[in-house]
Amino acid sequence: MTPNPFSPDTKRPKTTEGVFSTAEVGLANRNSGLLLETLTRDITPTGAHYLLNHFDVPLIDEADHRLTFSGAFDAPYSLTMDEIRALPTETLPVTLECAGNGRAGMTPRAYSMPWMYEAVGTSQWTGTPLAPLIARAKPQKGVQDFAFTGADFGFDKGQPHAFGRSLTPDELAALDVMLIWGMNGQPLLPQHGAPLRLIVPGWYGMASVKWLTDISALTSRYDGFQQVQTYRFRADENDPGRPVTTIRVKSLMAPPGVPDWISRERWLEPGRVTLRGRAWSGGGTPIARVEVETPEGWQEATLDAAVGRYAWTGWHLDWQATPGRHVLACRATDAEGRTQPIEPPFDMAGFANNAVQKTVVHVAQPDAIQKDS
Repeated sequence: MTPNPFSPDTKRPKTTEGVFSTAEVGLANRNSGLLLETLTRDITPTGAHYLLNHFDVPLIDEADHRLTFSGAFDAPYSLTMDEIRALPTETLPVTLECAGNGRAGMTPRAYSMPWMYEAVGTSQWTGTPLAPLIARAKPQKGVQDFAFTGADFGFDKGQPHAFGRSLTPDELAALDVMLIWGMNGQPLLPQHGAPLRLIVPGWYGMASVKWLTDISALTSRYDGFQQVQTYRFRADENDPGRPVTTIRVKSLMAPPGVPDWISRERWLEPGRVTLRGRAWSGGGTPIARVEVETPEGWQEATLDAAVGRYAWTGWHLDWQATPGRHVLACRATDAEGRTQPIEPPFDMAGFANNAVQKTVVHVAQPDAIQKDS
């Protein structure tokens, strides 16, 4: 047998500071973020929706693909993609956010995918509710977990595994989990999980397993790598942690004006500017308020109609821009009274940073700007 070339004893840094490493830049090149200017849209264009894929994208022939229900079921079975598409169909707008969104804004930061603000997006997801299919397989008494396994396989910390996550029976009963084959009116793209994936509305994106191949009923808790060794909040290396689940309240501003190529700081002319953005929270909790900080202080924005129970809410505020360099910020409060913090909440892995976004803008008269001829 060929020995494992990626020893678990080979340690990577827990945290780091300063410039991004070659490995971190490589991860950023593979995993694209939202174009913040598309925050003006209710639904994110498919090509602008964020991606976080741990391993290679499996290229699956959907004609041969089957979803199996295995393990502690009294009536295990499998379904082809044609059979799945023939099931009752629903389309649900859902905002997905990567659990690592904002990691690059923590100091020190975890050594991992260096997300800033862009690991989020909202799509119209088309598929069928999962709960009736679980019931059809007849889970046995004593089932503690349902494990969801994808076709993507690789190594993390020296451990080979297919990406997998689980939900307890209580979690499955409380969540509107969907089997998904369509995105924004089109079939799923390979990088978004084609031909079949989960969507777990209201939870961070790690729960929404892509390239879904198997659903297994377990009479003990699932101990897959992505369930127990990561996606847990930890204060330090000795902390056993608690699981990352529901999305924290958050908001983002669509960048006003026009950008500097490298810094992405903004330039705009003096006068009235309509600032726009999106706010969201997990678990189907509505947004109650968005405040925007301008040089005049915090002001309450006007909320648009919510896109859906599990989707973000638009907001807007008119600001009278005056000459100078300004730092704008936005913060949301949800209907349960949770408000974004000003500073990032520390976590060893950099998960769930929902600190307020800050946008630097430069306001100047047009004749003060030297333009290319």
